[in-house]
Amino acid sequence: MSSKETYRQLCRQEKSIPLFSQDWWLDIVCGENLWDVVLLYGKQGNIEAAMPLYIPRKGYAIMPVYTQTLGPWIAQPAADSKYTSLLARQQIILGKFATRLENLRLFQQNFSWSVTDWLPFYWKGFTQTTRYTYLLSGLHDTAQIWENMSQNTRRNIIRAEKKYKITVRKGIPTEEFIRIQHLTFQRQHKAVPKGEDILRQLIETSRRRNQGDIWGGYDENGQLHAAVFIVWQESSAYYLAGGGDPQLRQSGAHSLVMWKAIQEMAAYTDHFDFEGSMIPGVERFFREFGARQMPYFAISKGKLNLWNRILIRISKMRQ
Repeated sequence: MSSKETYRQLCRQEKSIPLFSQDWWLDIVCGENLWDVVLLYGKQGNIEAAMPLYIPRKGYAIMPVYTQTLGPWIAQPAADSKYTSLLARQQIILGKFATRLENLRLFQQNFSWSVTDWLPFYWKGFTQTTRYTYLLSGLHDTAQIWENMSQNTRRNIIRAEKKYKITVRKGIPTEEFIRIQHLTFQRQHKAVPKGEDILRQLIETSRRRNQGDIWGGYDENGQLHAAVFIVWQESSAYYLAGGGDPQLRQSGAHSLVMWKAIQEMAAYTDHFDFEGSMIPGVERFFREFGARQMPYFAISKGKLNLWNRILIRISKMRQ
């Protein structure tokens, strides 16, 4: 059995594997033939750690679209393990991954915020950039979350409901969501991101698996003001994509839609990851929900020049 087939079995058995690292997600965002996985085994023959890789071209491992993080998954240690033992074990595992990956021509991956040690990669010549996400915990305590929000966010939510009579619906049509996203990119003077077909597949598949859906806010005339696409698993929910009609921004509907989605996520998980942003306005929107800032590592080695970008694009077209 190949490493990939073994990993598929592991994904069906191990709930702690992050959503973005699960085989069904990788099949969609990478293509079934353009990802692989490095497996590390313990002394008893059990899988001790795994690290999936998106490989659009031989020798290149980069991040796929609509995927916040990849990085290493490490099996849970014994509950009574000492911190010094945990750290030593983790460094040994990360060191083995770094050794397996150091000869790639290019490596670019974002690790989960739960990975707090990248020293073994540093020792092998990799570099690191710190990025940020925003995490809400304790979703079951909606009163506390409301209390921790900024006054501006609470005001937007109340205005959307009371003044503009916005109602939030779950399960809105995918094409309605795509349309509202396009309007958002137009307002920001940005090109529509590549991978729109991938986004459609993610919506359809996550809905079928009961692991994702779209919430939208409509006024009394049936106009869609804002929408968000959320995916989830037991360990966390994630804000994957969203947008709003630039002509209707004053309604505050985006805040209301996000709030309603967060409340519903309490039935599935106790954590909500906004995924973060380096764009000031978007970062502020997330932060004002009272979410906690969490740093995570972007690990890299090598450079991606223009010619290799073209080759990677050709490889994707041939999958």
